Amino acid sequence: MSYLHQIKACNGYTLKDFRPFYVDEVQVGHIRSSFAEKLQSWPAVFRVTPAAVYLAPDLRSFATRTEKVKDVLKALLEKGILPRWHGEEYPVTASSREAALFAIDRGAAPYFGIRAFGQHLNGFVYDGGQLKIWIGRRSPTKWNAPDKLDNLVAGGVPHGVPLGENLAKECWEEAAIPSDLAAQAIPVGYISYRMETAQGFKPDVMYCYDLELPSDFMPQCQDGEVEEFYLWPMEKVAALVRETHSFKKNCNLVVIDFLIRRGFITPEHPDYLEMVAGLRVPLEA
Repeated sequence: MSYLHQIKACNGYTLKDFRPFYVDEVQVGHIRSSFAEKLQSWPAVFRVTPAAVYLAPDLRSFATRTEKVKDVLKALLEKGILPRWHGEEYPVTASSREAALFAIDRGAAPYFGIRAFGQHLNGFVYDGGQLKIWIGRRSPTKWNAPDKLDNLVAGGVPHGVPLGENLAKECWEEAAIPSDLAAQAIPVGYISYRMETAQGFKPDVMYCYDLELPSDFMPQCQDGEVEEFYLWPMEKVAALVRETHSFKKNCNLVVIDFLIRRGFITPEHPDYLEMVAGLRVPLEA
């Protein structure tokens, strides 16, 4: 196993059993053919062909598209085709969050292969000159990646919520970081990946932040999603990423990016160029 292995694990896909998904002749996602066939039951909302899936062209407004698709998703949920309703809406876009064509429940996002946006924060401290980073362990009751290690703060960005506001909310809910401290987080770029999953396709973007925390800060989960926290030396965290499957898959990428930016992984590493390129794959639908 290696750092590069973890990056490739988040970029495994073929899309041979998927159909492109279009809105207004703009591709916004990929839908697995078996799921596309189920959408044929709603021809007023989706036009399904052997080659592609199109949102009905007479659905013109953001609000109308959102409402009509929501009706379909609710029906799929009742039939047990969709396993859960998240209650948080994600933008459906071929570019930025601000250019959304409609919104869709977070739980349905991978079924339509749309780009999802998240925020991940590295909370670190200097202890006697040694860099240490806070790591969380996800609750064993989480529906996704239970009991896996996670970044100190990580969460999706719902449609229409400003990044700063959402980051402050996630910081408090997941680690009890007060808003004035969360406001000191430094945006350090983004990570993108394209991964085929059991649900569908995830061409996702994670905005990354670094936050130096006071040495006496102790994170406390407020929403029950984190089981416990650890303050570990970077060398230990690096070894866990490099040698184990302890972390939730995409969180490995956030740690690797941090290791590169902080000089723990240097250009002398044989996989350096491939790792740097692999953390920011092209932003395609």
